[in-house]
Amino acid sequence: MSILNIEFKAATNKLKELEALLQQHNPLFIGEDHQVDTYFNVSAGRLKLREGNIENALIHYEREDTAGAKASHVLLYHHKPDIKLKEILTKTLGIKAVVDKRRKIYFIDNVKFHFDTVDGLGTFIEVEAIDKNGTIGEKKLQSQCDQYAALFGITAEDYCSVSYSDMILQKGVTPAFVILSDSEESHKSERDASFLSMT
Repeated sequence: MSILNIEFKAATNKLKELEALLQQHNPLFIGEDHQVDTYFNVSAGRLKLREGNIENALIHYEREDTAGAKASHVLLYHHKPDIKLKEILTKTLGIKAVVDKRRKIYFIDNVKFHFDTVDGLGTFIEVEAIDKNGTIGEKKLQSQCDQYAALFGITAEDYCSVSYSDMILQKGVTPAFVILSDSEESHKSERDASFLSMT
């Protein structure tokens, strides 16, 4: 069963200031993740393999390319890091784009916050109001996104309508097969355990 998110992404040149603002509300800090998201060619939605020192998952999602907070229907498969999975996906589907980013992750209740520095694109904030089991509802999720957009002072011009992969493609960057360094791999197991309890 897919998970319903209401979420937004916004460009910002005040990433540290917005993070400090959120910290005033006593969020749970999960950690800082170096994430490589490899997007594959699919006929519907988006499919990406996330490799990080905290998060590792195969993620399929369907979402409209509109600015502001919007619904995203997510299928999420957590897995242990395995280069063979990436090789199979690459051979069968082909790589569409690769996004390399540093992400600081926080939670307040069911709301997840990302403070992102993305190679080649800049700095962004993402807010995801998550309904894992259908008990919260879209109206409440939308209200939560509106609340945090107001807190961060997000304007209509700040919102991003498309994914990082689309932004990368618009810049004409050639996708590459990326592997995390050994030092980053060594931190995965201890971080995975704490993160998976939240998602």
